[in-house]
Amino acid sequence: MRIGVVFPQTEIGGLGVGAVRDYAEHVEGLGYAHLLAYDHVVGADPAVHPGWSGPYDVHNTFHEPLVMFGYLAAITTSLELVTGVVILPQRQTVLVAKQAAEVDLLSGGRLRLGVGLGWNAVEYEALGENFSTRGKRSDEQVELMRKLWTEESISYRGTYHQVTGAGLAPLPVQRPIPVWFGASSPRAFRRVGRLGDGWFPMVGPGPKLEAARHEVEQAASEAGRDFTQIGMQGQVSWNGNNDDLAAGIRSWAQAGASHVAINTMNAGLATVEQHLDALTGAADIARDFAD
Repeated sequence: MRIGVVFPQTEIGGLGVGAVRDYAEHVEGLGYAHLLAYDHVVGADPAVHPGWSGPYDVHNTFHEPLVMFGYLAAITTSLELVTGVVILPQRQTVLVAKQAAEVDLLSGGRLRLGVGLGWNAVEYEALGENFSTRGKRSDEQVELMRKLWTEESISYRGTYHQVTGAGLAPLPVQRPIPVWFGASSPRAFRRVGRLGDGWFPMVGPGPKLEAARHEVEQAASEAGRDFTQIGMQGQVSWNGNNDDLAAGIRSWAQAGASHVAINTMNAGLATVEQHLDALTGAADIARDFAD
């Protein structure tokens, strides 16, 4: 497996460029393979939305991942940069394709574009996109982005997009950039099988993951794709107990994960240094499982 880290957006995301730089350089120095960043453009204000129950709101900090990755491309040399996940249907498809191509080019081919549908209708409204059609549009978005990443000039007419004789320049290093899906429903699992280079299951190892993987495998077979070539990334939360961390990584290894990320958020760590200390201690355990 390739072991990486989850950038602790909500806990150090408001600390400025020094925190981003120190974190990325340190985790790369520890030998972690990738850095994954969550995505939210705006948060909802609970004072305006009574009964708000989403996991994040207007008070939670989020760097825009593709902009941040443009910066990290310049100060890192080996870290794979992973969006986990960009909420694709709330963004303009061609613009996302352009931004992703630029990050991939500047990083020397180190971008993995994780995408998902999201859950925050308030965010969709703020960005001027339709929340109710997000699933249908995402399939078309991925198809269009892959054409843009691999062809100099394209003409495309779909249900939601039209491009006439246009293309990106420069093209990315990876042609196409790998697209991974966040998935938590049968429909999303089937989308992974049809279209995904990999997936982020929103369930842990066990019967629910096995059922989800069966859906992915069946959809891949129906689409004429090789299921064994579809990557899977798990996530393990750090709680200060090395045995628990090792057991979590091992369970994903036994489940067939190709990648795992260690998440230090929600563990009571208040500073960049505390997050990095935790990951320093976890690095030896990670090496035991890494390729």
